[in-house]
Amino acid sequence: MTDHKVLLVDDEEDFIEALAKRLQGRGLNVSTAESGSQALELVEKHDFDTVVLDLAMPGMDGIETLRRIKDTDETVQVILLTGHGTVPSGVEAMKLGAIDFLQKPATFEELLEKIKEAGAKKAVLVEKRTEKQVADILREKGW
Repeated sequence: MTDHKVLLVDDEEDFIEALAKRLQGRGLNVSTAESGSQALELVEKHDFDTVVLDLAMPGMDGIETLRRIKDTDETVQVILLTGHGTVPSGVEAMKLGAIDFLQKPATFEELLEKIKEAGAKKAVLVEKRTEKQVADILREKGW
């Protein structure tokens, strides 16, 4: 899974550093951001498969960050991981395109499984988008 690119976004620096080390130990390519704005800068520059995003952050919260991430790249899969979640915020996140909403403290195994599922979902979306692009080109060329 070393080609699986994960972005961890949380304002708790110790938490994301520890989680990043554990995920890297499982062969994932992990980047971190401590704010929504920093996450958006990274998403614009890099092709992430999965973003694990905290809901409650100072400045831009997780819901607004999710909205902007999906505007930048609709194929990136977002998992919200929060200690401050509510049912309404979870519903809103799912409507905006998050694939899951986990409460802290989620087990490492549960999060790792969700990340693997997210990678598989992104691969399918990218494949469908590529097939559509090829079909559009063939149709445009009249082949």
